[in-house]
Amino acid sequence: MRTLETTNTSGFVSEFILLGFPCGTDIQILLFVLFSFIYLLTLLGNTSIIYAVWSSRKLHTPMYILLANFSFLEICYVSSDVPKMLANIISQTRSISYAGCLLQFYFFFSMCAAEVLFLSVMSFDRFLAICRPLHYPTIMTHHLCAQLVVFCWAGGFLWLLTPLTLISQVTFCGPNTIDHFLCDLAPLLALSCAPVPKITLICGIFSSLIIFLTFLYILGTYFCVLSVVLQVPSGSGRHKAFSTCASHLAVVSLFYGSVMVMYVSPGSGDYPGMQKFVTLFYALATPFFNPLIYNFQNKDMKEALKKILNVLLQEISKGFKSRI
Repeated sequence: MRTLETTNTSGFVSEFILLGFPCGTDIQILLFVLFSFIYLLTLLGNTSIIYAVWSSRKLHTPMYILLANFSFLEICYVSSDVPKMLANIISQTRSISYAGCLLQFYFFFSMCAAEVLFLSVMSFDRFLAICRPLHYPTIMTHHLCAQLVVFCWAGGFLWLLTPLTLISQVTFCGPNTIDHFLCDLAPLLALSCAPVPKITLICGIFSSLIIFLTFLYILGTYFCVLSVVLQVPSGSGRHKAFSTCASHLAVVSLFYGSVMVMYVSPGSGDYPGMQKFVTLFYALATPFFNPLIYNFQNKDMKEALKKILNVLLQEISKGFKSRI
């Protein structure tokens, strides 16, 4: 495996080695098959949500438009790191160029930032639907929904511009082996020629701000939702209100739970194995579970997917009969 040899003529690192999951060949093949299977199911599940929203006029509402955009984000999010991870598992070099490493860092964490913004906007939508039901149609218009979608996408990519600019100014002299399966911030800065405490602090502040501010906002909106739901006299009304929020709360718990373990748990960042596991969870497992949660928890989504499945089965049956 190449390490110090991968420097350019000026003496600085021109590519990095992503160590990934160092284990035996049999385990690597097993991991490749497992991660490939999860990746394909993730693409299929999120694509099914997008198609269901697009094909069913009943789902052309702000709630489902946000959900479709969130599913598209999940596809981009999981595709920013998993294909490279899979290639490195079966590769001997496991190398990534300097520019490729910075781009992977930027796109992966930009979409991570966009994800927390989408989760916040979706909680705002549920807050309006439950706490301001009479004003919901006039407030959450399609125009506002489109503006919120643009805000989430643009906000995520703009938020990471400052950390990207700071990291691009760091010099790397070697070694060039990153003990991770992607270009994460901490293991990348650990390879700098000299300690960069200011850049580490600023990048940490940026990541902490967007994580904790959005998390506190979501907690605040659901505190208001809970206070309103508890005042609903009928049990069926409470159940309906809770069911509209259950899937979103489950997704929020999955994502923030794994991220909080990384950023809040004392000493968790000191163990590369823990870093890899937690990052793998919110980078691969969370996008995989999200379609399952929304499909099983949401009645309208299940009905739309059943119609799509019936149409597909009918088309397959027609094609089969025509061949016979």
